[in-house]
Amino acid sequence: MATVIIGAGIIGTSTAYYLSQSETAPSDIHLIESSPEFFASASGYAAGFLARDWFTAASSSLGHLSFDLHKELTKQHSGYEKWGYSPSTATSLAETIGDGEEEDWLGEGTSRAKAAKRIAENDDTRPVWLAPKHGRPDIIDKGDGTAQVDPYKLCQFLLSECINRGVRVHQPAKATSVTRDSSGALSSIHIQSSQTSEEYDIPCTRLILAAGAWTPEIFTTLFPASKIKLPISSLAGHSLLLRSKHWPPPSSNAFPQSSNPPANGSDGLVQSPKSQPPCHALFTSENLPSASYSPELFTRLPSGHIYIAGLNGDYPLPSLPTERQIDPKAIATLKATSERLLGKGEFEVEREALCFRPVTTRGTPIVGPVRKGTEQEEGVWVAAGHGPWGISLSLGTGKVMSEMVEGRELSAKIGGLAL
Repeated sequence: MATVIIGAGIIGTSTAYYLSQSETAPSDIHLIESSPEFFASASGYAAGFLARDWFTAASSSLGHLSFDLHKELTKQHSGYEKWGYSPSTATSLAETIGDGEEEDWLGEGTSRAKAAKRIAENDDTRPVWLAPKHGRPDIIDKGDGTAQVDPYKLCQFLLSECINRGVRVHQPAKATSVTRDSSGALSSIHIQSSQTSEEYDIPCTRLILAAGAWTPEIFTTLFPASKIKLPISSLAGHSLLLRSKHWPPPSSNAFPQSSNPPANGSDGLVQSPKSQPPCHALFTSENLPSASYSPELFTRLPSGHIYIAGLNGDYPLPSLPTERQIDPKAIATLKATSERLLGKGEFEVEREALCFRPVTTRGTPIVGPVRKGTEQEEGVWVAAGHGPWGISLSLGTGKVMSEMVEGRELSAKIGGLAL
């Protein structure tokens, strides 16, 4: 059956990736992306932090599945080298760790550490790049249930795999209308190329909306008479990509030239090469004259970058992610925080960024058919609203969506994520 996925970010490409492994012929899968650049918003500019147990009941099963799929994909395709998969020690500096019941810490401006369910016993593990005056952070997870990836490189891998299998990609292009047959079933979707202005129809019997913060706008365009509203909005966040003098440590072999896959433990869990220093995630709080917020820092390997974010704001959602306007004041605040945590003159800024994350009022994503009470758009599904967990939940969402549209048994319990 012809399946159209609108949105070629990490949720859309993950869905196409797993769907192309199933009963659906890859040539019957279409990815529609409106941006002239792939992964130009949250999929490419997110932190890339993965967690297994940092979710409330509604998302817990999906979180477990997705974390395990990230490890599985890494073992199958040398993820350490291709997209920087690495176990990561999660730490908290001057933060109160929560009990895992914080559903909307992002909207309240508090720390992601509020979602953690347990604190590991402290040891001598300490980020080598953290300025000495800060002492030793509390350990939340030693890397058994937390990990790190480069989200842009992971997205590139997924998209490349889809294309190699025969999935059809339409980019830059936008869907403008749908057609239903006499029985009310979806039959086709009208596409307009943003590059050539060419307009054409492609078969469409199943439609998946996975366009992140732009999903509600697309739904309204395609189904203007629908009484259903998708409760998804945008939360903008700035970030910096840093390079520190102290990360990775000079003694480490953090930039392997070998094409060999990373070592795998005898228990089947993904491990990083023994020469690799541990990645860290650091959650803290900040009170500056310009802002009070909850910074998050993540180290990446083998690239040797440090990513800092956590400063969110209500910036207007642009028509396309490439039309974003970075706020110099927000960047200045992040730089000031970086100086406090890493030390003045101890790092260089390699990238300034702004992305728009799709969030819901309830704090959990929407994964399922477009159905609300007695109202329904037959043949239409939505997978959006993942907030800061889009990368972590991506593979699980993609697998479950592929199973859902084909009527197969689901690999995770997602009843609490319905619209």
